[in-house]
Amino acid sequence: MIYTRLEETHTKKRSLSHAKRTRYNFFCRACKFFLNGRVRMNTVKKTLTEIQIIERSIHKKFRRELWRKFIRAVQKYELIQADDKIAVCISGGKDSFLMAKLFQQLHRLSETPFDLAFVVMNPGYDAASFDKILTNADRLQVPVQVFDSDIFEIVQKSSGGSPCYLCARMRRGFLYATAQNLVCNKIALGHHMSDVVETTLMGMLYGAQNQTMMPKLKSRNFSEMQLIRPMYCIEEAAVTAWKNYNKLEFIACGGCPLKSYCDEGNISARAAVKAFLAEMKTTNPDVEKNVFNALQCVNLETTIAYKKDGVIHSFLDDF
Repeated sequence: MIYTRLEETHTKKRSLSHAKRTRYNFFCRACKFFLNGRVRMNTVKKTLTEIQIIERSIHKKFRRELWRKFIRAVQKYELIQADDKIAVCISGGKDSFLMAKLFQQLHRLSETPFDLAFVVMNPGYDAASFDKILTNADRLQVPVQVFDSDIFEIVQKSSGGSPCYLCARMRRGFLYATAQNLVCNKIALGHHMSDVVETTLMGMLYGAQNQTMMPKLKSRNFSEMQLIRPMYCIEEAAVTAWKNYNKLEFIACGGCPLKSYCDEGNISARAAVKAFLAEMKTTNPDVEKNVFNALQCVNLETTIAYKKDGVIHSFLDDF
């Protein structure tokens, strides 16, 4: 009887000891697996190429600021449909090159079939600026097609008013024509939220009109062509942060040879509005977001008048 109880006690002790050893061994194996995994992860991270790091930063480091907002604009404004062929227009600045990378990653991941053509228009860049564009395209692995024009020369010979407006109009017309020749049905421009807000305030403060830069629109002169702005919900500060994080350098203001116009003291309306917003942000950091959101919740019941299809409608019509 005593022997039996001792045997039961001994067996229970052995079982308890075995259970502890099992848990200890499991813990050791788990630690070893975790540490080995971290070593493997660190090894992979160290062997990433520069382009992999740049592309990875869009999905990891700046996922909320860039990738999610890019996808939000594409879905919310229905910017891409099946079988689209989109001419991604690259001016050489940070915005358009980031747009190209966003499109490349979406093209790899999307279940909706669409094609891309990366277009660089050379309106007359100086050699250094043009080389910088091609160098960045190669570094970021964006397969660009270059098309030459003499737009800068034409604008320089014109007289009266700001040359920026004429240049922008001519460049857009050239891009539409080029995209049509490439059998594209859409052109994509790299305008972001900050551009939208600045354009809206420019219209109000300098043009006495309340209108904004749309996320997409139909071309009036090129049938079946549309313009889309997939970076519509992205703030410029996020684009700048991505550029600095990856130590990238791009040409400023499209390598414009008309910079002397600004150097002579002709401050553009956009530059003045940008300075105004920067000052406002010192006391109200959300000022840009507030203006942007206000554009998407206009209350016609408290609007004095609005224009649709060229016809002005007054609140008195239904008073």
